[in-house]
Amino acid sequence: MGLFALLTIMGSCKNGPQNETKDSGQGESTVASGYDKGQAFIEDDESTPNVLQIALESPDHTTLVAAVQAAKLENVLVNAGPLMVFAPTNAAFDALPEGTVEDLLKPENKDALANILKYHVTPGNYSKDFLMNFKKLGQANDQNVAVEVKDNEVYIGGAKIVASISAGNGIVHVVDKVILPPTQ
Repeated sequence: MGLFALLTIMGSCKNGPQNETKDSGQGESTVASGYDKGQAFIEDDESTPNVLQIALESPDHTTLVAAVQAAKLENVLVNAGPLMVFAPTNAAFDALPEGTVEDLLKPENKDALANILKYHVTPGNYSKDFLMNFKKLGQANDQNVAVEVKDNEVYIGGAKIVASISAGNGIVHVVDKVILPPTQ
């Protein structure tokens, strides 16, 4: 049920170009982009940071933030959740083959990038220790990812959880590797 709710929320977010025409008051119309609207763009310094705000504030996640912005997924990550985000570090992105990140950040690859990023998101708010009880997780892109325990460490799709940070709408598990979905 939780996965269905997350997918419903994600599906209801406006992912394509959203333009609205506004009257400037001088007989002219201007076109405003809808990408910079929604919960992700509301400033709030008093609430517990959500998963997006945690990534935005982390110097180790600038590549992840750039990818989220390129895929236009900001509003998805500020939904009520709860969400578990497996957040690869900049070093994890740097370990990908040369040119991979740059290629994925191109506008024509937005859908492929969004699929990869959604593979890093799971509904729920489970600690690293509780994740030891799982064999797989259903990700936001409708695919499953393996959960393994090796030497008392938790690995999600081969990526080791190296830190966990509670968020207002879930939890961010910092991982040492980009988790790539299986090719279809």
